Amino acid sequence: MTELWKGQTFTIPQADTGKFAAEGLRNFFEYRELGIGAATAGKFGAHVIRAVPGQESPAAWHAHTLDFQMVYVTKGWVVFEYEGQGEQVLRAGSCVLQPPGIRHREVRHSDDLELIEITSPAAFGTQDVAAPS
Repeated sequence: MTELWKGQTFTIPQADTGKFAAEGLRNFFEYRELGIGAATAGKFGAHVIRAVPGQESPAAWHAHTLDFQMVYVTKGWVVFEYEGQGEQVLRAGSCVLQPPGIRHREVRHSDDLELIEITSPAAFGTQDVAAPS
């Protein structure tokens, strides 16, 4: 990679060489890093997330400590529940901006779910929280 602009480097992670790993926030998902964290010195992160067929979400409420989180569904469907917003069904082509700190949970998903998540920063904290009242 070559240094370019404002500390960012040029990177192209190819789909045919990318690997999914069970190393991520949730054990019912697999994650494929897209190299954005390394290319931006951790300012931004991006990865593809896909469901592990047959695995279900425990639907645990949580919140993230970050500045930006966007999810775009590329395949299948997922139901999220958000504080003050209720359950939301996202299908292929749906996008959600999850504001910093919003309490939410993944309720259920299709076995073929695949989505892209973009965050800032790349590494962020996650806290288990009580369900909104």
